[in-house]
Amino acid sequence: QVQPVESGGGLIEPGGSLRLSCAASGGSFNHYVMGWFRQVPGQEREFVATISWPGTKTEYAKSVKGRFTISRDNVKDTVTLQMNSLKPEDTGIYYCARGQYSTTSTSIATYNYWGQGTPVTVSS
Repeated sequence: QVQPVESGGGLIEPGGSLRLSCAASGGSFNHYVMGWFRQVPGQEREFVATISWPGTKTEYAKSVKGRFTISRDNVKDTVTLQMNSLKPEDTGIYYCARGQYSTTSTSIATYNYWGQGTPVTVSS
């Protein structure tokens, strides 16, 4: 079974940029939709971005559209979330997930393999 492994989180000032990466361990992301979600303690996990297989379609949450970019490298079997113009409200644990199908999905229920998460803190 595939295990997504996230990296790249950290502490960043408002207006800054971070690049999150997600690598496949024990399996592959190929042929499946991939998504990024985030969660703040005490709140529900929320959708951030999704990319179809092989990467022709993307969708974003309204709160990040125009600032975040999701992409995938199907040779390296990785997914990346480029986050620009970060705001304090972007703070949270960011999770990478592999879905059950190939098309984009904003629904948590579509995703059945989740990483452990990487923390992002946007603060001055």
